Amino acid sequence: MIIGVPKEIKNNENRVAVTPAGAAAFVKNGHQVYIQKSAGLGSGFTDEDYAKVGAQLLDTIEEVYAVAEMICKVKEPIAEEYPLVKENQLIFTYFHFASSEALTKAMIASKAICLAYETVEKKDRSLPLLIPMSEVAGRMAIQEGAKYLGKPTGGRGVLLGGVAGVKPANVLIIGGGIVGTQAAKMAAGLGANVTMMDVDLQRLRYLEDIMPANVDTVISNEYNLEEAVKTADLIVGAVLIPGAKAPHLVTRSMLKLMKPGTVLVDVAVDQGGCIETCTPTTHENPIFIIDGIVHYCVANMPGAVPYTSTLALTNATLPYALQLANKGWVKAVKENEELRKGLNIVNGDVVYKGVADAFNLPLEPIRLEEEIPA
Repeated sequence: MIIGVPKEIKNNENRVAVTPAGAAAFVKNGHQVYIQKSAGLGSGFTDEDYAKVGAQLLDTIEEVYAVAEMICKVKEPIAEEYPLVKENQLIFTYFHFASSEALTKAMIASKAICLAYETVEKKDRSLPLLIPMSEVAGRMAIQEGAKYLGKPTGGRGVLLGGVAGVKPANVLIIGGGIVGTQAAKMAAGLGANVTMMDVDLQRLRYLEDIMPANVDTVISNEYNLEEAVKTADLIVGAVLIPGAKAPHLVTRSMLKLMKPGTVLVDVAVDQGGCIETCTPTTHENPIFIIDGIVHYCVANMPGAVPYTSTLALTNATLPYALQLANKGWVKAVKENEELRKGLNIVNGDVVYKGVADAFNLPLEPIRLEEEIPA
Protein backbone atom coordinates (compact mmCIF):
# COMPACT_ATOMS: atom_id res chain seq x y z
CA MET A 1 0.00 0.00 0.00
CA ILE A 2 1.12 3.59 -0.57
CA ILE A 3 1.10 5.51 2.73
CA GLY A 4 1.02 9.32 2.74
CA VAL A 5 1.88 11.47 5.75
CA PRO A 6 1.14 15.18 5.21
CA LYS A 7 2.40 17.93 7.46
CA GLU A 8 -0.31 19.05 9.89
CA ILE A 9 -1.48 22.55 9.01
CA LYS A 10 -3.94 23.22 11.83
CA ASN A 11 -2.89 26.18 13.98
CA ASN A 12 0.10 25.24 16.16
CA GLU A 13 -0.32 21.52 15.49
CA ASN A 14 3.18 20.11 15.75
CA ARG A 15 2.44 16.40 16.00
CA VAL A 16 3.05 13.95 13.16
CA ALA A 17 1.07 10.78 12.46
CA VAL A 18 4.01 8.48 11.67
CA THR A 19 7.43 8.52 13.36
CA PRO A 20 10.62 7.28 11.67
CA ALA A 21 10.13 4.03 13.60
CA GLY A 22 6.63 3.73 12.15
CA ALA A 23 7.89 4.48 8.65
CA ALA A 24 10.50 1.75 9.06
CA ALA A 25 7.78 -0.72 10.08
CA PHE A 26 5.70 0.11 6.99
CA VAL A 27 8.73 -0.26 4.70
CA LYS A 28 9.69 -3.57 6.33
CA ASN A 29 6.18 -4.83 5.55
CA GLY A 30 6.61 -3.97 1.87
CA HIS A 31 4.75 -0.65 1.73
CA GLN A 32 5.78 2.67 0.22
CA VAL A 33 5.84 5.65 2.57
CA TYR A 34 5.71 9.26 1.38
CA ILE A 35 6.35 11.97 3.96
CA GLN A 36 5.87 15.66 3.30
CA LYS A 37 9.12 17.50 3.95
CA SER A 38 9.42 18.93 7.48
CA ALA A 39 6.30 17.03 8.64
CA GLY A 40 8.17 15.61 11.63
CA LEU A 41 10.23 18.64 12.64
CA GLY A 42 7.71 19.89 15.21
CA SER A 43 7.99 16.57 17.02
CA GLY A 44 11.77 16.42 16.78
CA PHE A 45 12.15 14.18 13.70
CA THR A 46 14.20 15.37 10.72
CA ASP A 47 13.67 14.60 7.05
CA GLU A 48 16.95 12.67 7.19
CA ASP A 49 15.51 10.45 9.96
CA TYR A 50 12.72 9.39 7.60
CA ALA A 51 14.97 9.03 4.55
CA LYS A 52 17.29 6.71 6.47
CA VAL A 53 14.51 4.17 7.01
CA GLY A 54 13.37 4.17 3.39
CA ALA A 55 10.59 6.77 3.36
CA GLN A 56 10.40 9.09 0.38
CA LEU A 57 10.10 12.83 0.84
CA LEU A 58 7.69 15.06 -1.08
CA ASP A 59 7.72 18.84 -1.22
CA THR A 60 4.02 19.64 -0.96
CA ILE A 61 0.85 18.47 0.74
CA GLU A 62 -0.82 18.23 -2.69
CA GLU A 63 1.76 15.65 -3.80
CA VAL A 64 1.20 13.54 -0.69
CA TYR A 65 -2.58 13.39 -1.13
CA ALA A 66 -2.22 12.74 -4.86
CA VAL A 67 0.01 9.68 -4.48
CA ALA A 68 -1.36 8.03 -1.30
CA GLU A 69 -3.85 5.21 -0.95
CA MET A 70 -3.93 5.71 2.83
CA ILE A 71 -3.42 9.09 4.46
CA CYS A 72 -2.23 8.98 8.07
CA LYS A 73 -2.86 12.20 9.97
CA VAL A 74 -3.24 13.45 13.52
CA LYS A 75 -6.01 16.04 13.19
CA GLU A 76 -9.01 16.21 10.88
CA PRO A 77 -8.52 17.71 7.40
CA ILE A 78 -9.20 21.45 7.43
CA ALA A 79 -10.86 23.43 4.66
CA GLU A 80 -7.70 23.77 2.56
CA GLU A 81 -7.37 19.99 2.50
CA TYR A 82 -10.96 19.14 1.55
CA PRO A 83 -10.32 19.36 -2.23
CA LEU A 84 -7.22 17.14 -1.89
CA VAL A 85 -9.08 14.12 -0.48
CA LYS A 86 -9.81 11.56 -3.21
CA GLU A 87 -12.63 9.10 -3.78
CA ASN A 88 -11.84 5.69 -2.21
CA GLN A 89 -8.84 7.14 -0.35
CA LEU A 90 -8.52 5.86 3.21
CA ILE A 91 -8.08 8.66 5.75
CA PHE A 92 -6.95 7.46 9.18
CA THR A 93 -6.98 10.28 11.74
CA TYR A 94 -8.94 12.03 14.48
CA PHE A 95 -12.10 13.38 12.86
CA HIS A 96 -14.55 14.36 15.63
CA PHE A 97 -17.22 14.72 12.95
CA ALA A 98 -20.06 15.48 15.35
CA SER A 99 -18.57 18.87 16.11
CA SER A 100 -18.29 20.02 12.47
CA GLU A 101 -21.03 19.83 9.90
CA ALA A 102 -18.75 21.40 7.27
CA LEU A 103 -16.14 18.66 7.69
CA THR A 104 -18.81 15.96 7.67
CA LYS A 105 -20.36 17.22 4.44
CA ALA A 106 -16.94 17.64 2.82
CA MET A 107 -15.93 14.06 3.58
CA ILE A 108 -19.31 12.75 2.39
CA ALA A 109 -18.79 14.63 -0.87
CA SER A 110 -15.24 13.30 -1.24
CA LYS A 111 -16.46 9.67 -1.15
CA ALA A 112 -13.36 8.78 0.85
CA ILE A 113 -13.10 6.11 3.56
CA CYS A 114 -12.98 7.96 6.87
CA LEU A 115 -11.71 5.83 9.75
CA ALA A 116 -11.64 7.84 12.97
CA TYR A 117 -9.13 7.23 15.74
CA GLU A 118 -11.63 8.37 18.36
CA THR A 119 -14.26 5.69 17.62
CA VAL A 120 -11.98 2.65 17.35
CA GLU A 121 -13.35 0.69 20.30
CA LYS A 122 -12.41 -2.46 22.19
CA LYS A 123 -14.89 -5.02 23.52
CA ASP A 124 -14.64 -3.47 27.00
CA ARG A 125 -15.77 -0.17 25.38
CA SER A 126 -12.38 1.47 25.94
CA LEU A 127 -11.07 3.73 23.16
CA PRO A 128 -7.44 2.71 22.58
CA LEU A 129 -6.56 5.50 20.16
CA LEU A 130 -8.20 8.22 22.23
CA ILE A 131 -6.71 7.15 25.56
CA PRO A 132 -3.13 8.37 25.01
CA MET A 133 -4.23 11.86 23.96
CA SER A 134 -6.83 11.92 26.73
CA GLU A 135 -4.03 11.22 29.20
CA VAL A 136 -1.99 14.10 27.81
CA ALA A 137 -4.96 16.49 27.63
CA GLY A 138 -6.11 15.63 31.16
CA ARG A 139 -2.71 16.46 32.60
CA MET A 140 -2.36 19.56 30.45
CA ALA A 141 -5.78 20.82 31.58
CA ILE A 142 -4.38 21.35 35.06
CA GLN A 143 -1.12 22.90 33.86
CA GLU A 144 -2.98 25.36 31.67
CA GLY A 145 -5.70 25.97 34.24
CA ALA A 146 -3.09 26.77 36.90
CA LYS A 147 -1.42 29.20 34.51
CA TYR A 148 -4.61 31.06 33.65
CA LEU A 149 -5.66 31.34 37.30
CA GLY A 150 -2.92 33.99 37.46
CA LYS A 151 -4.10 37.60 37.61
CA PRO A 152 -2.14 38.74 34.50
CA THR A 153 -4.25 36.39 32.36
CA GLY A 154 -7.60 37.33 33.90
CA GLY A 155 -7.76 34.66 36.58
CA ARG A 156 -8.55 35.00 40.28
CA GLY A 157 -4.90 35.22 41.28
CA VAL A 158 -4.99 31.87 43.08
CA LEU A 159 -2.05 29.49 43.50
CA LEU A 160 -3.33 25.99 42.83
CA GLY A 161 -1.65 24.34 45.81
CA GLY A 162 -1.85 27.26 48.23
CA VAL A 163 0.86 27.79 50.88
CA ALA A 164 1.15 27.46 54.65
CA GLY A 165 -1.71 29.39 56.19
CA VAL A 166 -3.55 29.85 52.87
CA LYS A 167 -6.03 27.32 51.51
CA PRO A 168 -5.31 25.69 48.13
CA ALA A 169 -7.54 26.20 45.10
CA ASN A 170 -10.75 24.24 44.59
CA VAL A 171 -10.69 22.21 41.38
CA LEU A 172 -13.90 20.75 39.97
CA ILE A 173 -13.56 17.97 37.38
CA ILE A 174 -16.70 16.99 35.50
CA GLY A 175 -16.30 13.44 34.19
CA GLY A 176 -14.45 10.51 35.71
CA GLY A 177 -12.99 8.93 32.59
CA ILE A 178 -9.41 9.00 31.35
CA VAL A 179 -9.22 12.81 31.03
CA GLY A 180 -10.84 13.39 34.41
CA THR A 181 -8.70 10.81 36.18
CA GLN A 182 -5.46 12.23 34.82
CA ALA A 183 -6.55 15.78 35.61
CA ALA A 184 -7.43 14.77 39.17
CA LYS A 185 -4.05 13.11 39.68
CA MET A 186 -2.24 16.25 38.51
CA ALA A 187 -4.37 18.66 40.53
CA ALA A 188 -4.15 16.52 43.66
CA GLY A 189 -0.39 16.17 43.22
CA LEU A 190 -0.08 19.96 43.16
CA GLY A 191 -2.00 20.15 46.44
CA ALA A 192 -5.39 21.41 45.27
CA ASN A 193 -8.71 20.41 46.79
CA VAL A 194 -10.29 18.30 44.05
CA THR A 195 -13.92 17.32 43.46
CA MET A 196 -14.71 14.76 40.76
CA MET A 197 -18.24 14.39 39.40
CA ASP A 198 -19.66 11.57 37.29
CA VAL A 199 -23.03 9.94 36.67
CA ASP A 200 -21.60 6.43 37.14
CA LEU A 201 -21.66 5.48 40.82
CA GLN A 202 -19.53 2.39 40.20
CA ARG A 203 -16.85 4.56 38.57
CA LEU A 204 -16.96 6.95 41.53
CA ARG A 205 -16.43 4.03 43.94
CA TYR A 206 -13.35 3.03 41.95
CA LEU A 207 -12.02 6.60 41.93
CA GLU A 208 -12.67 6.94 45.65
CA ASP A 209 -10.41 3.91 46.20
CA ILE A 210 -7.49 4.99 44.03
CA MET A 211 -7.37 8.75 44.58
CA PRO A 212 -5.51 10.52 47.39
CA ALA A 213 -7.27 12.05 50.37
CA ASN A 214 -7.59 15.50 48.80
CA VAL A 215 -9.92 14.16 46.07
CA ASP A 216 -13.65 13.88 46.80
CA THR A 217 -16.25 12.24 44.57
CA VAL A 218 -19.80 13.52 44.04
CA ILE A 219 -22.58 12.12 41.87
CA SER A 220 -23.25 14.38 38.91
CA ASN A 221 -26.66 15.99 38.59
CA GLU A 222 -27.82 19.53 37.87
CA TYR A 223 -28.28 20.49 41.52
CA ASN A 224 -24.90 19.20 42.65
CA LEU A 225 -23.18 20.82 39.66
CA GLU A 226 -24.73 24.22 40.37
CA GLU A 227 -23.58 24.01 43.98
CA ALA A 228 -20.06 22.91 43.02
CA VAL A 229 -19.39 25.69 40.51
CA LYS A 230 -20.03 28.32 43.19
CA THR A 231 -16.85 27.45 45.08
CA ALA A 232 -14.61 26.21 42.26
CA ASP A 233 -11.54 28.15 41.13
CA LEU A 234 -10.78 25.85 38.20
CA ILE A 235 -13.38 23.76 36.37
CA VAL A 236 -12.34 21.04 33.92
CA GLY A 237 -14.93 19.70 31.47
CA ALA A 238 -13.99 16.09 30.76
CA VAL A 239 -17.18 14.55 29.39
CA LEU A 240 -17.12 12.48 26.20
CA ILE A 241 -19.73 10.45 24.35
CA PRO A 242 -17.76 8.44 21.76
CA GLY A 243 -18.34 9.78 18.26
CA ALA A 244 -21.21 12.03 19.33
CA LYS A 245 -21.60 15.64 20.38
CA ALA A 246 -20.82 16.24 24.04
CA PRO A 247 -23.77 17.39 26.20
CA HIS A 248 -23.75 20.95 27.61
CA LEU A 249 -23.57 20.34 31.35
CA VAL A 250 -22.23 23.75 32.36
CA THR A 251 -24.73 26.24 30.99
CA ARG A 252 -24.32 29.95 30.36
CA SER A 253 -26.60 30.77 33.29
CA MET A 254 -24.16 28.97 35.61
CA LEU A 255 -21.44 31.54 34.86
CA LYS A 256 -23.29 33.98 37.13
CA LEU A 257 -22.89 31.51 40.00
CA MET A 258 -19.11 31.42 39.64
CA LYS A 259 -16.53 33.65 41.28
CA PRO A 260 -15.01 36.27 38.95
CA GLY A 261 -11.76 34.97 37.53
CA THR A 262 -12.78 31.31 37.67
CA VAL A 263 -11.08 29.35 34.88
CA LEU A 264 -12.95 26.88 32.65
CA VAL A 265 -11.00 24.30 30.63
CA ASP A 266 -13.18 22.32 28.21
CA VAL A 267 -11.20 19.28 27.08
CA ALA A 268 -14.22 18.05 25.09
CA VAL A 269 -14.35 21.16 22.89
CA ASP A 270 -13.23 19.26 19.78
CA GLN A 271 -16.35 17.11 20.17
CA GLY A 272 -18.67 20.07 20.71
CA GLY A 273 -17.75 20.84 24.30
CA CYS A 274 -19.56 20.16 27.57
CA ILE A 275 -19.46 23.84 28.60
CA GLU A 276 -22.09 25.81 26.68
CA THR A 277 -20.05 28.99 26.35
CA CYS A 278 -16.91 27.27 25.08
CA THR A 279 -15.99 27.55 21.40
CA PRO A 280 -12.74 26.18 19.95
CA THR A 281 -9.63 28.32 20.36
CA THR A 282 -6.01 27.85 19.30
CA HIS A 283 -2.66 27.78 21.07
CA GLU A 284 -2.02 31.16 19.47
CA ASN A 285 -5.13 32.71 21.11
CA PRO A 286 -6.11 30.16 23.75
CA ILE A 287 -8.54 32.05 25.97
CA PHE A 288 -11.49 34.41 26.00
CA ILE A 289 -13.50 35.90 28.86
CA ILE A 290 -17.28 35.89 29.24
CA ASP A 291 -18.98 37.43 32.28
CA GLY A 292 -15.60 37.61 34.03
CA ILE A 293 -14.98 33.87 33.58
CA VAL A 294 -11.82 32.75 31.75
CA HIS A 295 -12.44 30.12 29.05
CA TYR A 296 -9.56 27.95 27.79
CA CYS A 297 -10.91 25.92 24.86
CA VAL A 298 -7.95 24.82 22.72
CA ALA A 299 -9.13 22.02 20.46
CA ASN A 300 -5.74 20.34 20.06
CA MET A 301 -4.21 20.67 23.51
CA PRO A 302 -1.67 17.83 23.09
CA GLY A 303 -0.25 19.67 20.06
CA ALA A 304 1.59 21.94 22.51
CA VAL A 305 3.73 19.03 23.72
CA PRO A 306 4.31 17.30 20.37
CA TYR A 307 7.28 15.11 21.28
CA THR A 308 5.43 13.42 24.13
CA SER A 309 2.11 13.41 22.26
CA THR A 310 3.43 12.02 18.98
CA LEU A 311 5.18 9.11 20.67
CA ALA A 312 2.17 8.37 22.88
CA LEU A 313 -0.22 8.51 19.93
CA THR A 314 1.83 6.51 17.43
CA ASN A 315 2.55 3.80 19.99
CA ALA A 316 -1.20 3.18 19.89
CA THR A 317 -2.04 3.85 16.21
CA LEU A 318 0.79 2.01 14.43
CA PRO A 319 -0.45 -1.56 15.05
CA TYR A 320 -3.85 -0.63 13.60
CA ALA A 321 -2.31 1.26 10.66
CA LEU A 322 -0.18 -1.77 9.83
CA GLN A 323 -3.28 -3.97 9.80
CA LEU A 324 -4.97 -1.58 7.37
CA ALA A 325 -1.91 -1.48 5.13
CA ASN A 326 -1.13 -5.19 5.21
CA LYS A 327 -4.67 -6.44 4.65
CA GLY A 328 -6.38 -3.54 2.91
CA TRP A 329 -9.09 -1.69 4.79
CA VAL A 330 -11.97 -4.02 3.89
CA LYS A 331 -10.28 -7.20 5.09
CA ALA A 332 -8.85 -5.43 8.11
CA VAL A 333 -12.22 -4.16 9.34
CA LYS A 334 -13.88 -7.49 8.56
CA GLU A 335 -11.39 -9.29 10.78
CA ASN A 336 -11.08 -6.64 13.50
CA GLU A 337 -14.26 -5.34 15.08
CA GLU A 338 -12.29 -2.61 16.87
CA LEU A 339 -11.28 -1.12 13.52
CA ARG A 340 -14.76 -1.60 12.08
CA LYS A 341 -16.15 0.68 14.79
CA GLY A 342 -13.71 3.32 13.58
CA LEU A 343 -15.52 3.65 10.26
CA ASN A 344 -17.54 6.88 10.22
CA ILE A 345 -18.05 7.69 6.53
CA VAL A 346 -17.61 5.20 3.67
CA ASN A 347 -17.84 6.28 0.02
CA GLY A 348 -20.31 9.06 0.81
CA ASP A 349 -22.40 7.11 3.34
CA VAL A 350 -22.50 7.95 7.05
CA VAL A 351 -22.09 4.62 8.85
CA TYR A 352 -21.61 5.80 12.44
CA LYS A 353 -24.73 6.56 14.47
CA GLY A 354 -23.28 9.44 16.50
CA VAL A 355 -22.41 11.33 13.33
CA ALA A 356 -25.76 10.64 11.68
CA ASP A 357 -27.63 11.77 14.80
CA ALA A 358 -25.59 14.98 15.13
CA PHE A 359 -26.78 16.31 11.76
CA ASN A 360 -29.99 14.32 11.13
CA LEU A 361 -28.37 12.36 8.32
CA PRO A 362 -29.40 8.89 7.19
CA LEU A 363 -27.44 6.09 8.83
CA GLU A 364 -26.32 3.52 6.28
CA PRO A 365 -25.10 -0.02 6.95
CA ILE A 366 -21.41 -0.75 6.43
CA ARG A 367 -21.01 -2.57 3.13
CA LEU A 368 -17.86 -4.66 2.87
CA GLU A 369 -18.47 -6.78 -0.24
CA GLU A 370 -15.29 -5.73 -1.97
CA GLU A 371 -12.52 -3.20 -1.74
CA ILE A 372 -12.27 -0.58 -4.46
CA PRO A 373 -8.64 0.24 -5.28
CA ALA A 374 -7.62 3.78 -4.38
